[in-house]
Amino acid sequence: MRTNVLGSSLQCCCTAPLTGFYRDGYCRTGSEDRGLHTVCVLVTTDFLAFSKAQGNDLSTPRPEYRFPGLKDGDRWCLCVERWKEALDEGCAPSVILEACHITALEFVDLDDLKAHAFVR
Repeated sequence: MRTNVLGSSLQCCCTAPLTGFYRDGYCRTGSEDRGLHTVCVLVTTDFLAFSKAQGNDLSTPRPEYRFPGLKDGDRWCLCVERWKEALDEGCAPSVILEACHITALEFVDLDDLKAHAFVR
């Protein structure tokens, strides 16, 4: 299912750096994706610090996982539960609604996502 949280076709989140559980640029998920990488975010320095404090260092490159390390301004398919944690702590990064997979709505409210929507 390639539907976004708005009910339309799922858009690509990012190809540089190449993101998504399947490393195809899309925040889609499947049975292999235990982290549910369904929320397309615009990474911020504050969020990176929060994530690292939670034990998930997203700024250090990990080539063995095809992970380049993230920096402020990158787009990335984030685990929905990590985004929810950041929301609860007041440091949720902006989201690209058109690139967030519909299954994210099983964990977060559309209104919360819309309140954090990146406006181009």
